[in-house]
Amino acid sequence: MTEQEFTLEEATIDEVHAAFKSGALTAKALVTDYLERIEAVDKSGPALNSIINISPIALEEAEALDAEYKNSGEFRGPLHGIPIVVKDQVETKDIVTTFGSIAQDGYRPKEDATIIKKLKIAGAIVLAKTALPDFATSWFGFCSQIGETKNPYVLAHDPGGSSSGTAAAVSANLATIGIGEDTGGSIRLPASFTNLVGVRVTPGLISRNGLSPLVVFQDTAGPMTRTVRDAAILLDALVGYDSADEYTAAALIAGHKGSYVDALDAKSLKGARLGVISNAFGSDDDPSSAAVNRVMKQAMNAVTAAGATLVDIEIPDLMDHILETSLYLTHSRHDINKFFKSRPDMPTGSLEEIQAENKFHPTLDLLVDIFGGPEKPEDDPDYYRKLAARDEFQRLVVGIFGKNELDAFVFPSVQVLPPTKQDVRDGKHLCLEFPTNTLIASQTWMPSICLPAGFSEEGLPVGMELVVLPFHEPDLFRLGYGFEQATKFRRAPTFKE
Repeated sequence: MTEQEFTLEEATIDEVHAAFKSGALTAKALVTDYLERIEAVDKSGPALNSIINISPIALEEAEALDAEYKNSGEFRGPLHGIPIVVKDQVETKDIVTTFGSIAQDGYRPKEDATIIKKLKIAGAIVLAKTALPDFATSWFGFCSQIGETKNPYVLAHDPGGSSSGTAAAVSANLATIGIGEDTGGSIRLPASFTNLVGVRVTPGLISRNGLSPLVVFQDTAGPMTRTVRDAAILLDALVGYDSADEYTAAALIAGHKGSYVDALDAKSLKGARLGVISNAFGSDDDPSSAAVNRVMKQAMNAVTAAGATLVDIEIPDLMDHILETSLYLTHSRHDINKFFKSRPDMPTGSLEEIQAENKFHPTLDLLVDIFGGPEKPEDDPDYYRKLAARDEFQRLVVGIFGKNELDAFVFPSVQVLPPTKQDVRDGKHLCLEFPTNTLIASQTWMPSICLPAGFSEEGLPVGMELVVLPFHEPDLFRLGYGFEQATKFRRAPTFKE
């Protein structure tokens, strides 16, 4: 490979590593190229506004990795020299961490989150921290710390949230790969809106130590990438038991051995049975839903052409189950305040203080609702009923899998197209009413993957979601890779006005 043959745009982990091996590229040159692109695309030009803080030591780390490789001839790990952007919900000791909030401006954690330590062991370079709505409390890209993040496909539209900055940055090729966090859909919804692969694992496979919570037992970090293979490589570096997070007992239960890359199978759709959830589609009477449905119909045609069998199914009383098992208003105030209390060196110590000082973005209706939640979840008289309802919801959904002998559920990640920024500013899309299907997997503790499924007539991305049984992550990659290879719907944005 010559230097001229390496192309930054849409570069994969494998392509970067091939360029390192051929001598066409160094980690320092790659970091420099991304920093120049951030300046040209994020800070000026289309001005996506996806990056909050750039690492002051990224170039230094790149030089060290280059020297290490020159001396040993070996990569440090599977992510050697790979620049990654990380949602600013994740603590980084060398980069100011704000959680998207002006109230926590200037906070520098004492140590890295567990996943940051894992990334560094694997050889990754944390290039920058990305925008999110304050404490991950919105489906949309509005952040009190730096303002609004744009959708790189059509700039007047939203990139989705709460991993809005990672979504926009990875899609716009400001880094090779990215990390988001998903409670109700905060990886998959923005992945859908920005033509990315987004993975939500069974909660507990990845440590949340060093991440601000929203609903603690529902939260999980995860990959946001341009390809399924890159997502699998990244996930390999993230999973595992961590004594600092008791929920990672799930990683021991899963007992996954080897690499998720091993599951990739380009012909996996042949003979697969996929349950299409009919009542997860919006009405054709709504132009935005109708546009999503048209894209999904084409995607489903591609699935059947690749040899899969589609089974039409319905989850009875789906919306009732979603509403009954939602715990944002019951849990989030307690979980966020508990996190603040564990870090007395934070600039602001409670949500009550943030509310009193009006230090939050005015569009964040869910955060306003959380301010009014109970101090402790148990103070909500419906709390234990809601917890029991979650188990019932999971049994219902898993039972549908069994009765229909399914390999996965399939449906649009979101029933509507990415909304305009103006419509969000005008309050036309309230969080708890927004028609996202990502809550299905989140509130049944099931793993899922969002995959690029095509584009609307005006060039807005649509994502397709696959959901599999708990701890069956290899099936996500097996089927997701088959769909990706059969369709190739990913394409780079052109920053249309």
